[in-house]
Amino acid sequence: MVDVQRLRIYRAVVAAGSIQAAAANLGYTPSAVSQQVSALARETGLVLLSRAGRGVEPTDAGLELAAAAESLFGELADVEEKVSDLREGRAGSLSMAYFTSAAMAWIPDIVARVLAEHPRLRLDLRVRDLPSGEDERTDVEVMVERPDFHCPPGFVAHHLLDEPYVAVVPSGHRLAGSHTVDLAELAGDRWIAHAPQASWCVINLDNAAVSAGFTPSYAVRTDDHTTAIAFVEAGIGIAVMPRLCSLQLPGGVHALDVVNPTPLRSIHVMVRRAVENTPAVQLVVGGLLAKAGAATAGAARPAPEGAELSVVR
Repeated sequence: MVDVQRLRIYRAVVAAGSIQAAAANLGYTPSAVSQQVSALARETGLVLLSRAGRGVEPTDAGLELAAAAESLFGELADVEEKVSDLREGRAGSLSMAYFTSAAMAWIPDIVARVLAEHPRLRLDLRVRDLPSGEDERTDVEVMVERPDFHCPPGFVAHHLLDEPYVAVVPSGHRLAGSHTVDLAELAGDRWIAHAPQASWCVINLDNAAVSAGFTPSYAVRTDDHTTAIAFVEAGIGIAVMPRLCSLQLPGGVHALDVVNPTPLRSIHVMVRRAVENTPAVQLVVGGLLAKAGAATAGAARPAPEGAELSVVR
C-alpha cells in the first residue's frame, strides 16, 4: 500500500517545484520533506526525483505518479467534506451545472431561495456550456440537448421548454425597426456565433438555416452570448440566439422574432436519482420549472400566419 501522507507530500513537491518550496508551503523542514519523498521512492520502487543543477526535478515516472494521484485526492477531499458536514450538522451539499444564459436569468434567484431555507448547505456551482461527460456530472445539470434526450443510468431528466431564437441586430441595421424576420432574410449578413460550434445551440441554428436554404457565414465566433452581443452593438454583424440570451440588451441593439422557420433549443434539467427527493433538489427543480413556465408564457405570442418552427430531433 502506498502511504497517502507521503504521496501528498511528494505531490506538493511536484507542484511547488522544489523540496524547499514545498517544505515552506507545508510548514515542514526541508529535511523532513526529503525523508518522506525518499521513503515513498523506496515504497514504490520508483525513482521520483532527479538532480537538476543544484536542485531536483520530478522524473517521468514521478510525474505520472503525481498525475495518477489527482483523482485519489479529489475523492479524499469529498470524504473529508462529508465527514465535516456530518460532524458540524450541515445539511449536506448540492452540486449544480448550467449554461451561461440560464446562469444569468434563472439560477441566482433559485439558489438564493434554496439558501434561505437551507443556510448551512454547501454549494458547488459552475457554468458549463457543453453537456458534461461521465466524470463531470453533478447533482443537478441544466442543459441544452435534443428534444428526445434520454439521460444516462442513475439520473432522471425533466424537459423544461423549447425556446425560440431571436435575431439581434445593431440599431443601424436595415431590419432594426421590424418585429419579425424570415430567417432567409439574414442569409447575406455577416454572422456572429454566440456559443461553441459543437453546442446544440449552434447546431439547432445551423440546421434551421439549412432548411431555409442557406448556410450561415460566421465572421466572428464567440463562446458566449454577451460577447456576441458586444460585437453586434459595435456594428460588426448580426447574431441569432435563444430568447433567454436577449433579456438584457444594450441600447444599441434590437431583437426580432425569427420565423420561417423559428429555430428552437430544447432545455432539460438532469438530476441524480440518489438526491432527487432531497428538499434542496426539489426546491431547485421546482424553481426551474416555474422559471421555464414563465419564459414559455412570455414568449407565447402568436406566430405570423404561415410561420414555421424548427426543432432538431
